[in-house]
Amino acid sequence: MFEKEIQDFLETLRTRREFLKVSGKGIAGITVTASVLNLLGCSNTNVENATAAVTARGVLIAERNKCVGCQRCEMVCTVSNDAKIHPLISRVKVSRNYNYGTEIKEDYRAADGYYGNFLMTPETCKQSSECKTENGEPKCAAACPVDAITLQEKPFGAWTVDESKCVGCGACTQACPWHMPTIDPEDKKSTKCILCGACADNCITGALKIIPWEEVTTAARRKGFFFA
Repeated sequence: MFEKEIQDFLETLRTRREFLKVSGKGIAGITVTASVLNLLGCSNTNVENATAAVTARGVLIAERNKCVGCQRCEMVCTVSNDAKIHPLISRVKVSRNYNYGTEIKEDYRAADGYYGNFLMTPETCKQSSECKTENGEPKCAAACPVDAITLQEKPFGAWTVDESKCVGCGACTQACPWHMPTIDPEDKKSTKCILCGACADNCITGALKIIPWEEVTTAARRKGFFFA
């Protein structure tokens, strides 16, 4: 069964990438299972605490067991994209989950009165099938009343906010299942992930990392899986 999951992932990836060359519609929405995470180097211990997204550069993996909450990724993201340090509008979210993981529950309460499970949980744009409408658009783009979010093939093949059109209404934030786009309180523009990978490139613990397509191919062949 695990072998089938991996082979299905590789086949979907291959056909989707071929489709991308022709249509420019992107490769988001490919399911990354625990078996695939194992293939890409995640240990059995870390798999249950990891999430992954398929991007133009490769597979972006977030492992919360490795995150120390330094917020370097948030700072790098906003410096790279906004020319300022502003964790609130970062495309990768850590601070909103600080000490609580992605959910706050009553049983997180400790005997001494403190709350939290001390899991920092970096969140990234999921690029998953849960975020796609029937016509293939991400929900943030479909919800935008002024069509400010469109697919830009360069430089990262991502759905990108046109700041000249964005009116700061927040519809993209509400439409996203994880509320990842954030309105900048200073310029009233949406800050949506463009898949640049700066967060992963600068993560000092490896909690965020991008596995390039060449390495995915190599890992698959090393394990005996076919990947054209």
